[in-house]
Amino acid sequence: MDIQNLVKMANSIGGFFGAWPDRKQGRDEIASHLTRFWDPRMRAQIVAHVETTGGEGLDTIVVEAIRQLEAPPVVQPTA
Repeated sequence: MDIQNLVKMANSIGGFFGAWPDRKQGRDEIASHLTRFWDPRMRAQIVAHVETTGGEGLDTIVVEAIRQLEAPPVVQPTA
Protein backbone atom coordinates (compact mmCIF):
# COMPACT_ATOMS: atom_id res chain seq x y z
CA MET A 1 0.00 0.00 0.00
CA ASP A 2 1.17 3.54 -0.69
CA ILE A 3 2.87 5.04 2.39
CA GLN A 4 1.15 8.41 1.90
CA ASN A 5 -2.22 6.66 2.12
CA LEU A 6 -1.12 4.90 5.32
CA VAL A 7 0.06 8.22 6.77
CA LYS A 8 -3.29 9.80 5.96
CA MET A 9 -5.20 6.89 7.50
CA ALA A 10 -3.02 6.87 10.64
CA ASN A 11 -3.46 10.62 11.09
CA SER A 12 -7.24 10.22 10.79
CA ILE A 13 -7.17 7.63 13.57
CA GLY A 14 -4.89 9.93 15.55
CA GLY A 15 -7.27 12.83 15.05
CA PHE A 16 -10.08 10.88 16.66
CA PHE A 17 -8.23 9.34 19.60
CA GLY A 18 -5.83 12.26 19.99
CA ALA A 19 -8.77 14.45 21.00
CA TRP A 20 -9.31 12.39 24.14
CA PRO A 21 -8.53 14.37 27.32
CA ASP A 22 -6.02 11.77 28.57
CA ARG A 23 -3.11 11.83 26.10
CA LYS A 24 -1.73 8.47 27.24
CA GLN A 25 -5.11 6.81 26.79
CA GLY A 26 -5.45 8.38 23.34
CA ARG A 27 -2.00 7.13 22.34
CA ASP A 28 -2.79 3.65 23.68
CA GLU A 29 -6.07 3.58 21.73
CA ILE A 30 -4.29 4.54 18.50
CA ALA A 31 -1.80 1.70 18.98
CA SER A 32 -4.62 -0.70 19.87
CA HIS A 33 -6.62 0.30 16.78
CA LEU A 34 -3.61 -0.24 14.51
CA THR A 35 -3.00 -3.64 16.09
CA ARG A 36 -6.62 -4.78 15.85
CA PHE A 37 -7.65 -3.44 12.46
CA TRP A 38 -4.56 -2.99 10.30
CA ASP A 39 -3.08 -5.85 8.35
CA PRO A 40 0.38 -6.82 9.70
CA ARG A 41 1.92 -5.68 6.40
CA MET A 42 0.37 -2.23 6.81
CA ARG A 43 1.70 -2.00 10.38
CA ALA A 44 5.14 -3.10 9.23
CA GLN A 45 5.14 -0.37 6.57
CA ILE A 46 4.14 2.40 8.98
CA VAL A 47 6.67 1.22 11.59
CA ALA A 48 9.40 1.20 8.93
CA HIS A 49 8.32 4.70 7.88
CA VAL A 50 8.75 5.95 11.45
CA GLU A 51 12.11 4.19 11.77
CA THR A 52 13.51 5.56 8.51
CA THR A 53 12.03 9.07 8.41
CA GLY A 54 11.19 9.76 12.04
CA GLY A 55 7.51 9.76 11.10
CA GLU A 56 7.48 12.33 8.30
CA GLY A 57 3.93 13.55 7.75
CA LEU A 58 2.56 11.88 10.87
CA ASP A 59 1.12 13.73 13.84
CA THR A 60 3.24 13.54 16.99
CA ILE A 61 0.76 11.41 18.93
CA VAL A 62 0.58 8.95 16.03
CA VAL A 63 4.38 8.61 15.97
CA GLU A 64 4.33 7.97 19.72
CA ALA A 65 1.65 5.28 19.28
CA ILE A 66 3.54 3.61 16.44
CA ARG A 67 6.68 3.52 18.56
CA GLN A 68 4.63 1.62 21.15
CA LEU A 69 4.00 -1.03 18.50
CA GLU A 70 7.74 -1.63 18.26
CA ALA A 71 8.15 -2.15 22.00
CA PRO A 72 8.13 -5.77 23.14
CA PRO A 73 5.31 -6.71 25.49
CA VAL A 74 6.04 -6.54 29.19
CA VAL A 75 5.90 -9.98 30.74
CA GLN A 76 4.61 -10.03 34.30
CA PRO A 77 6.27 -12.60 36.54
CA THR A 78 3.97 -15.26 37.90
CA ALA A 79 3.92 -16.05 41.58
